[in-house]
Amino acid sequence: MSHDGAGDGPGTATQDAGLKANAIGFLDALVIGLNSTSPAYSLAAVLGPIVALVGIYAPGVMLASFVPMLLIAAAFYYLNKVDQDCGTTFSWVTRAMGPWAGWLGGWAIAMTGVLVIGSLADVAVNFGLLAFGLDDWAANAWIRQGLTVAVILAMTAICVIGTELSAHLQDILILAQVFFLLTFAVVAIYRVYAGNSTLEEIEPSIAWLNPFGAGGAALTGGLLLGVFMYWGWESAVNLTEEVENSATAPGRAGIWSTVILLVTYLSVGFAVVAYAGTAFLAENAAEEEAIFAVLAHEVMGGWDWVVLLAVCTSALASTQTTIIPASRTALSMARRHALPPHLAHIHPRFRTPDVSTWWVAGIAIAWYLAVNQISENALLDSLTALSLLIAFYYALTGLACAVYYRRHLLEGPHNLLLIGVGPVVGAALLIWLLVESIGDMSNPENSASGVSWFGLGPPLVIGIAIAVVGVLVMCFWRLRDGRFWQERRGVVDPALVHPRKR
Repeated sequence: MSHDGAGDGPGTATQDAGLKANAIGFLDALVIGLNSTSPAYSLAAVLGPIVALVGIYAPGVMLASFVPMLLIAAAFYYLNKVDQDCGTTFSWVTRAMGPWAGWLGGWAIAMTGVLVIGSLADVAVNFGLLAFGLDDWAANAWIRQGLTVAVILAMTAICVIGTELSAHLQDILILAQVFFLLTFAVVAIYRVYAGNSTLEEIEPSIAWLNPFGAGGAALTGGLLLGVFMYWGWESAVNLTEEVENSATAPGRAGIWSTVILLVTYLSVGFAVVAYAGTAFLAENAAEEEAIFAVLAHEVMGGWDWVVLLAVCTSALASTQTTIIPASRTALSMARRHALPPHLAHIHPRFRTPDVSTWWVAGIAIAWYLAVNQISENALLDSLTALSLLIAFYYALTGLACAVYYRRHLLEGPHNLLLIGVGPVVGAALLIWLLVESIGDMSNPENSASGVSWFGLGPPLVIGIAIAVVGVLVMCFWRLRDGRFWQERRGVVDPALVHPRKR
């Protein structure tokens, strides 16, 4: 495989840097992709608000939200075939659309990690304490924040010690999470059909899969929440340089992650809506813990700790895996001279990007502690700002796929639909959701804090601030070291467009 670019292209740099090749296999990558989305926590945080918007059609909205994710996953698959670079979006967009767009895509990925790692670790600590009956500890901000920092440091150390150790831990966490979720769903559905639900149960219907059942405005709001339930699956692709069969396995892991997430979300979604009814879920939608912290006791009785541990292990796993995209992207950017070179350092023994990993963790801890000093709602507002960054770099990747393969799109229906039309449609849907998000976040009343920052909602201000800082850092580094901006765009190898000809 040839790598185009100036000087230290990803192919050469990888060999010099020494990331550990073939460290994990397809199944390990799949598990990491699944855990990165934090399925149990995502359901706990998002299902209630979706039901408040669309009622019984929540499963349909989750199904509709899956469509742009699958289309963008296809873009990741085909771009990874021509460039197995751990920087993913950063590297691909640079090759397809130039260094300025590529740099901003890499910045967006790195910043999502900074914004969310602290919150995920906080959720893991909170639900873990609740599961073991330590409610007083969970209510103490000093204890919870101290344990959160400890969790981030521990997960970071595991990431540095080795990709294999990270993968083994992820295997354990996903098994525990899936077991807990399935137990909850099976018990809930059984009690619905047995007629002994403690709430207002509703018999499940296939009609719930109709995303248009609640109307256009409600569908838009639901999709804004539903799309980001799937975010994180691309962590499998960020490990492309460390996965066996790197040209295809990471991309396949990403696609299969989205499919498995769809099945999981629909199963639990049907169970929760059927057991609790829409009124209970809508009333508790504002409480992030309502679905599994409150509903767990209704469904499981004295065994509610099982569900609390599901959310705990989900957030714990995602804390670790969310470090991966940010650190690998920083590594990729640094070795191509788009960021300071010390971020490209590889640990000589563990062969992992230790410096960039610890930098990501350190900035994430600083952000978590600083925002918590403002208020817990300010932390929630920073998470809401994630939607802007995620929609941006996903959409950028979809467009980059079509641009990169543009000379090969008319060579057959396969290329046109899967490499061209599909990723562009996925990008268009995400751009639409991005615009809708900006409009929604501009109203301070729609924020968790309910206050105005410069006449706008705090999430939008945070998103704008991150974008402005990114542009300033990019311009500064362009003046400091311009080598990255001298790279030329890549050229498609036709054999990679037609895998059967390889």
